[in-house]
Amino acid sequence: MCRSIKTLRPPVLPEEATEDDIHAAALQYVRKVSGFRAPAAHNREVFERAVAEVAGATRRLLDGIEVRGAARKPVSERAEAPGAA
Repeated sequence: MCRSIKTLRPPVLPEEATEDDIHAAALQYVRKVSGFRAPAAHNREVFERAVAEVAGATRRLLDGIEVRGAARKPVSERAEAPGAA
């Protein structure tokens, strides 16, 4: 199950992860941990809450990760910037 969770940060994923990407990863994680592909009706609320909490934690993680060198401008743009040496 968890093999289908993909890395969601740059440069592995060239663009920002979508909410769908994050939800899919969170769902796979909760499925793996709980051992249920789909919860029974009496467990659905706690299952869905766990998916939402894992997705939120994942979004905060991705928003906070600093990938060194990923946001660098090309040398030509840096040279044109005011105060560039």
